[in-house]
Formats: sequence, structure tokens, C-alpha cells
Amino acid sequence: MLKNSIYNEDKIKTISEINGENKNMMMDIYSKIMSKDEYFRVVSDDKEIAILLIQGSVNLEWKGNSYIAKRESFFDDLPICLHVPKNVEIIVKALEESEILIQKTINNNTFECKLYKKSDIEVTNSSYELWDGTAKRDIITIFDYDNAPYSNMVMGEVRNYPGKWSSFVPHSHPHPEVYYYRFDKSQGFGACFIGDNAYKITDGSYAAISGGMSHPQVCAPGYRMAYVWMIRHLDGNPWNKTRIDDEEHVWLLNN
Repeated sequence: MLKNSIYNEDKIKTISEINGENKNMMMDIYSKIMSKDEYFRVVSDDKEIAILLIQGSVNLEWKGNSYIAKRESFFDDLPICLHVPKNVEIIVKALEESEILIQKTINNNTFECKLYKKSDIEVTNSSYELWDGTAKRDIITIFDYDNAPYSNMVMGEVRNYPGKWSSFVPHSHPHPEVYYYRFDKSQGFGACFIGDNAYKITDGSYAAISGGMSHPQVCAPGYRMAYVWMIRHLDGNPWNKTRIDDEEHVWLLNN
């Protein structure tokens, strides 16, 4: 399903909750708009937590550590993300109006807190030479099974070029996935195809994709689209770059 929910009085937008909306995603995911000098605290006794700076400037505090994160543009600047295990409190102070994204899921593992700085991030250029560049995009993986095998989550970003496709060729995997979309202009739009259904993508909308559903998408010409992608590992079956390409479109990989 695809939806654009609204922010509550605390400027929090609920995308999915383990015991609530889109519970089949098996993750708590929220977008939070913070005013300058506002504090936000998050901790859980049974969930790991990742906080991603979408845009703005914040001070992050955890376990006696402090770091000022600044990201002027979601479309041009590399991400900064703090990932902690259960029972670790994160305190976020906004140094200017900012947006953060919070991802949580149940995880009994204990592990070292990890701050992913811009210098830790690699960008993969995908499909630049295929299909006349109509599916070229930039893929950013912040953490996954390769660099965080102790986690039950995956987080990354994709930068879509105007008029181009992503998540292409159409594919699926048994793991649930959430996309959170932003556009460089508020009127920007695109389309997401989940299974046999098509949905309009707008700024701030999200897609909750059940395991086994194909999910390609496209951005309208003239607008830049970027989105956060978040996957929940399955017990005994972690997502390890698993892709099940739609059989009818596999021929495209040979052209």
C-alpha cells in the first residue's frame, strides 16, 4: 500500500508500527519534524534504533558521546545515521528546523553503537549503461547484513533522476520493505507499482511493501525524487541483497 499520512501535534508522522498501522512491516518507523532548540529522546528496552538525519542540523547524544550532524540537502548530501541496540538512550537536539527518520525493530542482540558519518558512506551508480539510461539511479546502503549482521534491519537511500525508474528490473523478496519518499519540489510526483496496483507518489508519502510483492517505481520528468528504503530481516532468513526478478522481465538484464 502507499499512503501520505499527516503529522500529529508533536510533528510526528507514523509510517508503520509493530503493534499498529502496517504491522506486517515488523518495524516502528516515524518521521519527526523538529523546531530549533527542540529536544527529542528515544530509547527502548527491546528494540534496536536507527535515527537518520533527512535534512537540517542536530546534536546527537548517546552513552556519553556527542556529535553535531548537518545535512543541507537530502538530494545532494550524504546521510548521517546513528544506530544503537536496546537500552541505549538517544537524545536529539535540533540546532535548526530539521527532519529525522526513526526506524526500530525488536532485537535481543547487544552490539556496539555505530555512528555512520558521511565519510563511511559509499554511493553505487546503478544501471547507467542499461536501457538508454532510463533506470539510472544512485544507491546508498547505510547498513545491511554485510556491515551489520547483528541487526534485524536494513537502511539505505536511493536517488532517482527526473523521468527515470528505480527498483528495476521489477523484483520482489520475501522480506517486508518500506519506502519513504521526498521530492525536491512540493508538487513533485511519481508512481509506485506494488504487485498489480499502481499508486501516485508525492512528497512525504510512503510505501509499505509486503514480502513477495514486486515494486518498481518511476519519477516524473523535471522533478528529483529520493527515498529511504528500510527492510526487516526475517528470522533465520536475513535479507542479503536477495532479489527475485520478475520472470517476464528477466530478458532485460541481457540487453
